[in-house]
Amino acid sequence: MSRIAVIGGGIVGLAAAYALKQTDERAELTIIEKEKQWGAHQTGHNSGVIHSGIYYKPGSYKARFARLGGEMLIQFCRQNGIPYERCGKVIVATSKEELPLLDNLYHRGLQNGLDLELIDQARLRELEPHVSGIHAIRVKETGIVDYPKVCETMAALLQDAGAELLLNTEVERIVENRTAVDVITRRGVRTFDFAVNCAGLHSDRIARASGITADLKIVPFRGEYYKLRPEKRYLVKNLVYPVPNPQFPFLGVHLTRMINGEVEVGPNAVLGFKREGYKKTDMDAKDMLDIFFFKGFWKLAFKYWREGAEEMVRSYSKKAFLKNLQRLLPEVEMDDLLPAEAGVRAQALRSDGTLVDDFYIMNTKRTVHVLNAPSPAATACLPIGEEIARRVADLRRSMAS
Repeated sequence: MSRIAVIGGGIVGLAAAYALKQTDERAELTIIEKEKQWGAHQTGHNSGVIHSGIYYKPGSYKARFARLGGEMLIQFCRQNGIPYERCGKVIVATSKEELPLLDNLYHRGLQNGLDLELIDQARLRELEPHVSGIHAIRVKETGIVDYPKVCETMAALLQDAGAELLLNTEVERIVENRTAVDVITRRGVRTFDFAVNCAGLHSDRIARASGITADLKIVPFRGEYYKLRPEKRYLVKNLVYPVPNPQFPFLGVHLTRMINGEVEVGPNAVLGFKREGYKKTDMDAKDMLDIFFFKGFWKLAFKYWREGAEEMVRSYSKKAFLKNLQRLLPEVEMDDLLPAEAGVRAQALRSDGTLVDDFYIMNTKRTVHVLNAPSPAATACLPIGEEIARRVADLRRSMAS
């Protein structure tokens, strides 16, 4: 019987614990979360999309786990009475220049095994009467769900299965030795056979403090949202995305009907000066120094300075944000956009300035570290959890041999 600690109570950490318990019912599991609730950061600050995997490199973790994860997540929701909807989305080309990019995206989606439909302007008008575009891809597998509710349900199931759930407990580091791992928290030291680091925005710091060497650092990108005022929600039936800029590693401002009926608009992507900072004024000296003394950041900034500057303009100018949005939704007006809560994306960056494009997991003899799990990690949480459980089982077998 193994004693296993899972550090981080977001959706990836809870899914890892859930998979570990399903793999070995006798395992003594402890889930450790520094906040007072589950899914307090990335999980609780997104628009609740069940992603299809259309954007991702065929064969990658993201491509495989998004598609598989969507199916597994829907099954989990059905079994546990969690509201969801597979409403589909459209990815819209608004100019002739975007058509080759749309075609490339369509063929990538087919490679990833998706059920896609290339549609013309007339069909787009049937699906989204108020959206402007000349061609689009209809992605049928995309859906919406309440991810905080998924977290709450996983936590309840784990507790019912005998797992120990610790909130308000911050982990500082993991000390691995020949026979066990000590998890050092601000409330004391706990000893386990194995430990799993799913600390999201702080995963790299816990790994480094634990002696793990990896050529990456988490750089926070704040995603800012508006929401449509209730009287204008009729402008969007489901989910509407632009063709993403291939020169910029984010999906662009899009429109998302959420499971609660609200319509979110966003996000942009601006550098965050605090890893858990959801306001423009949020700053943390340690987090800022971490960014500015990392050579990879400056290489990234030099490569994407133009796109970054445009994102900053849209962050501080509602007029500029609106102008960009009106390419997709011409009828929206300034007063239709109400402020909404921002999110922060934990994106791993290498020292050569390249963004870690896929989920990144590494392990030692007694620990597993999830060091890059941005979107679509919520969609992919269950297969990520299974991958973590498989790795822990391999570590257990190697110890026994």
